[in-house]
Amino acid sequence: MSNITWHTSAVGCDERRGSSCDRGMTIWLTGLSGSGKSTVAVDVEKKLVGSGVAAFTLDADNTRHGLNADLGFTAEDRAENVRRLGEVARLMADAGLVVLVSVISPYRASREAVRNAHREAGIPFAEVYVETSLAECERRDPKGLYARVRAGEIPGFTGIDDPYEEPLDPELRIGTPGETIEHSAGLVMNLIAALSSPA
Repeated sequence: MSNITWHTSAVGCDERRGSSCDRGMTIWLTGLSGSGKSTVAVDVEKKLVGSGVAAFTLDADNTRHGLNADLGFTAEDRAENVRRLGEVARLMADAGLVVLVSVISPYRASREAVRNAHREAGIPFAEVYVETSLAECERRDPKGLYARVRAGEIPGFTGIDDPYEEPLDPELRIGTPGETIEHSAGLVMNLIAALSSPA
């Protein structure tokens, strides 16, 4: 991009050691609407902050009230939604936070682009697939969206008439039948601990 130059900070992540910088990472929770992504993310965030770790949940619905308010739900807008969330998460993780991103992110290419951006920046990234079936998500229908889809009020809904491309090799799968939120959150906490450990 012309006329724009990256301005490097005078303080790198390595120099912030002793704060929470050594724990900075992005945990990307993907899955269908109603799968439990946000519920798990918020529970993990609470556990982390309670144990003294700086953490923040970037929820896709919340960011559509501001940062991504100009985006709709076309394939292009969905990809841009994920790109923006990925950029914000990368910056926050570089500052030393554990960033929990809760977003459907239906396309593999978009998720892989976010992973690659983190890899290039040297920031840990892990994909968590909240593998709740469509039938179960529709049964829960916490926001009443599936009912509206079936009534013909919402076209292009992920998992119904727009594709959801499941992760092929996520770092973690959660949300299996009978798995509690507490258990799922515990698995994510274990993943974070593993990523925080020195190589």
